[in-house]
Amino acid sequence: MTTTTYSVTGMTCGHCASAVTSELKTLDGVTDVTVDLVADGTSLVTVTSTKTLDQARVAAALDEAGDYQLA
Repeated sequence: MTTTTYSVTGMTCGHCASAVTSELKTLDGVTDVTVDLVADGTSLVTVTSTKTLDQARVAAALDEAGDYQLA
């Protein structure tokens, strides 16, 4: 298992956190996602997966979930 924490901008509320969580969970190997929401700031998103995730895939999933970006 691998656990990685990403700094993410653009999240403002619980709905944003839910959208990011749902989209990241669709990535192959992801077993858990937790969000430490900082509204209008830089939130911390911790992803647990069975393998190391490609950062471009994580960025693409964030973009798919909404206007969220890796900081």
